[in-house]
Amino acid sequence: MIDVLLLSAVRRKSERALEQLIGKYTAYVCVVIRNTVGESMAREDIEETASDVFFALWENADRIEKLKSWLGATARNKAKNKLRNVRNELHLDNDDIPDNGMQLEDQLILNHEQDAVRTAVLSLDSPDCEIFTRHYFESQTVTVIAEQIGMTESAIKQRLVRGREKLKVALTE
Repeated sequence: MIDVLLLSAVRRKSERALEQLIGKYTAYVCVVIRNTVGESMAREDIEETASDVFFALWENADRIEKLKSWLGATARNKAKNKLRNVRNELHLDNDDIPDNGMQLEDQLILNHEQDAVRTAVLSLDSPDCEIFTRHYFESQTVTVIAEQIGMTESAIKQRLVRGREKLKVALTE
């Protein structure tokens, strides 16, 4: 009932009501973000993403019916978008120019293909995205992933098999 009153006040642009909702739901929003991105983002990026969620709440309060569900879905979506942006940032220094005998055009094609794979992995549902990221990008073993996520090793292996099939379909389209 309190959430309904606070949301109603936010609709009337009450900054105090927004502050109360932020105080109440910041931990929840940060947990949703952390569960979505795993260890792939720095604490500062998670805090920035949480701020984006509450700014979106301020901007879209008139359209929100179920506050906690909306916050969870928005946190998940903003986290996925932020993760894509963080991973796709391109920093070109002289050190980044290929010096492995590859022609620049071949290196650009390879980079494009790697970006396509990253995008396909990021489009996987949770926890598959986290499992793939940990296993293939962070080189974690199935055993370590299973312990940290709280799943069995066989469940992790099965998700990797099914995920590879999904990626194969996504990348051939």
